[in-house]
Amino acid sequence: MPAGVDDPTLRESATFPRSVIHEIQRAAATGIYDIRGWGAKRKVPHFDDLLFLGASMSRYPLEGYRERCDTDITLGTRHASKPVHLDIPVTIAGMSFGALSAQAKEALGRGASAAGTSTTTGDGGMTAEERGQSSTLVYQYLPSRYGMNPVDLRKADAIEVVLGQGAKPGGGGMLLGQKISDRVAQMRTLPKGIDQRSACRHPDWTGPDDLTIKILELREITGWEKPVYVKVGATRTYYDVKLAVKAGADVVVVDGMQGGTAATQDVFIEHVGIPTLAAIPQAVQALQEMDMHRKVQLVVSGGIRSGADVAKAMALGADAVAIGTAALIALGDNDPRYEQEYRALGSAAGFYDDFQDGRDPAGISTQDPELARRLDPEAAGRRLANYLHVLTMEAQTIARACGKSHLTHLEPDDLVALTMEAAAMARVPLAGTDWIPGRAGREM
Repeated sequence: MPAGVDDPTLRESATFPRSVIHEIQRAAATGIYDIRGWGAKRKVPHFDDLLFLGASMSRYPLEGYRERCDTDITLGTRHASKPVHLDIPVTIAGMSFGALSAQAKEALGRGASAAGTSTTTGDGGMTAEERGQSSTLVYQYLPSRYGMNPVDLRKADAIEVVLGQGAKPGGGGMLLGQKISDRVAQMRTLPKGIDQRSACRHPDWTGPDDLTIKILELREITGWEKPVYVKVGATRTYYDVKLAVKAGADVVVVDGMQGGTAATQDVFIEHVGIPTLAAIPQAVQALQEMDMHRKVQLVVSGGIRSGADVAKAMALGADAVAIGTAALIALGDNDPRYEQEYRALGSAAGFYDDFQDGRDPAGISTQDPELARRLDPEAAGRRLANYLHVLTMEAQTIARACGKSHLTHLEPDDLVALTMEAAAMARVPLAGTDWIPGRAGREM
């Protein structure tokens, strides 16, 4: 620790703390903006600011050892002839081969399949490893069109049209040259070793009417069998959800600002988008006003960590959730056993966020063959499956305590908020009151 830091007479500036001073000095020295992964690090109202009202007298709980609490969910019932049926409402979000190693993509498929849920391709196309190990695979259709082809579209179980991502809504993705290996370059039709930047919007449409045409095109390619998801970054969520439904989406995915990313500008991650907690009620309101809630399924992502988070998102009106960062941690990301190597990279276990550099000691966010070989897809897949099972059991425990026989039966009336900000965003009462900030009174 630098001399004087522990001096009790020194007072750190709230406006210019050491982290801000460091960033100013870094920008002044290099003349470039900071790029990193991991998602937002600033504290915003989140699921921790909500509590469940367990049952006792006015409502009765369910006995966990003899009364069922089901967890299955079906996505894509609106138009698809083959909707996706999952055993649990926790899915794996899109993370590309390129950002992640082939071993990591295989591990995600193995873990999701063992738990009875789906995984998602991400940008850059479908790998044989992921398709081969994924019982249910969602194919992302992104502005870049990297790796996109009709053959793989037909191999998928669902298609997700990506219009935005929670960590960078309105901004395109990037994959730095050190991760453009021979295989990645071939799949994306790119030169090896050259930085790749994905577009921030699709090249063949400028508005929701064009999205309608694209969704119809995708349905024709897949024989109207596959559900079509539309993913948006949480910003103007109410309007975006309405337009997605109007365009024909079977499923809407809303990704809050706590969503992770392999690489984007720090200023984007921390200052664009709205918290997941604020986005869910807006999405639900849009669906309810169109009489489409539960008819068009809502998947929520961005900062899901525990079974409590899963249950709270579903109580607010989501049909399912998606995890990304948490899944990578379950595979082995930021593991303490690589502490010395993280230190050598100028970071530490639990803090490593330079996924764009391709030097991940865990072998997950890298294309270095030596590093990637460190990750055993079978062992990592088992860890992910264990984690998914724990999330599900935790959510079931909470649902039973609220007297619910299915996770989808959870509702806003089961929740209260600890802070006025969370109460206003989630549209549930402040604990111990019937007051929802921003509303004159509460309908009973």
